[in-house]
Amino acid sequence: MEVDDGPTRVGGKRNYPRSGNPGGAGARSHHPQICRYWQEGRCLKGDDCQWLHPGNPGTTGRGTFLGNGRRASNVIDNRSDNRGGWGTTGEGGFSSGSSSQGRSRNVSARWGRPRNVVGRPSQRERGYTDGSGGGHTQRSTKGKPCNFWLKGNCNRGDDCMFLHAHTTAPDIQMMTQLIGHEKAIRAIEMPQGASQLYTGSQDESVRVWDCTTGQCTNVVQMGGDVGALLSAPGWLFIGLPNEVQTWNVQTSAQQSLSGPKGQVHALAVSEDGLLFAGTQDGTILEWKFNALTHSFEPAASLSGHTGPVITLLFIGNRLYTGSMDKTIRIWDTASGQCIQTLEGHSDVVMDLLCWEQFLLSCSLDGTIRVWAANAAGQLDTTFTHPEDEGQAEPRNGALKMCGCNDGAGKPVLLVSYNDNIVRLYDLPTFSERGQLFSREEVRALHVGPGGLVFSGDSCGTVKVWRWTGVQLAAGGG
Repeated sequence: MEVDDGPTRVGGKRNYPRSGNPGGAGARSHHPQICRYWQEGRCLKGDDCQWLHPGNPGTTGRGTFLGNGRRASNVIDNRSDNRGGWGTTGEGGFSSGSSSQGRSRNVSARWGRPRNVVGRPSQRERGYTDGSGGGHTQRSTKGKPCNFWLKGNCNRGDDCMFLHAHTTAPDIQMMTQLIGHEKAIRAIEMPQGASQLYTGSQDESVRVWDCTTGQCTNVVQMGGDVGALLSAPGWLFIGLPNEVQTWNVQTSAQQSLSGPKGQVHALAVSEDGLLFAGTQDGTILEWKFNALTHSFEPAASLSGHTGPVITLLFIGNRLYTGSMDKTIRIWDTASGQCIQTLEGHSDVVMDLLCWEQFLLSCSLDGTIRVWAANAAGQLDTTFTHPEDEGQAEPRNGALKMCGCNDGAGKPVLLVSYNDNIVRLYDLPTFSERGQLFSREEVRALHVGPGGLVFSGDSCGTVKVWRWTGVQLAAGGG
């Protein structure tokens, strides 16, 4: 599945602008470019190389490296759950998509790191973790991961100048990798109280994984790219091209909901049985569950977006929608009317998240915006990360978000970017506390119980992470 809007592609292989690759001859005299071979750890020219080797004294690398840039209904439900397998118990201040929690006008959080406060230790000062819980010191002048090591084929060993690690965060570790999908992971779901994990991919399949063994127990061919997965008590919903599939996990009954035009990119559900789908043509379709027929029936169609709807978030009686038209719309689901349009992002709105009384949005423009209600009850931007709006270097686009609590119970925001890195931020300061590395960009993030976090990348790999310090129930993995 591909969604094209000029040079920007949402889904499939990335086609985003990137920086730091060697240009044509003569580039060094004006804007020194990073040596591609040096980045891969195999440049043999050393001081004689005409391209930039950052951090190597006496070479063209006199400057510092420039290029580090800056997701049921894409909201986090961290209710406690006593279950074995990868983990147990998880709770936090990220509200559920079906919550009736209202928006508060008392904006108490102080966003952003104060200018006069010294930040947390750098990655070099903290040291790195190798994914198994152990730490080791940094071997390179910056924390750039070795792409060959991530692929399992770096032959330089201790001589490699790049980082051999899955993460730089000292309090989260990679537990395992789930291998089987052949194309990009688009969605991950672990239903409340279940012992199975569901993953959807552009290889047109949904895989079911046993949370105790980590083994794939079923592969369901869907006949089209899986653009979204969503779980609700007793149900699993799958977004496909031109339809939404519903699975009753108790009776195994299935239903195909027709109506969408093009790929279904996002799904949301309410506690009273309303199902929403964001589609390629910019409309949001709504179905209502009929308890007599045990099926979903068409209820409404919400129109207003001028581009594909990429993300949905349902809180209380409000539906929040983000689109390729660069806007966020707020809908009153009782009347079906759009009650506010939020503008501010300069590129595709990729994901939405609710934390306490705040709405968070991320975009391909590289920013995360924090929205809060003003005195009139309308949402306004209260903080934008990063704060330096005028920087010259292009930012990496932000793709997905999820929120959880760390082992100490502190709120953490995880954001994936199209430089193949998931960055971890403390809230509300947005101080970066570490990074998670993948071979390709991460297009799916999901939080499970017991301090678990799942990430799915564009090469089809699902990584299972867990916060250290989270107490496990008896029999927990």
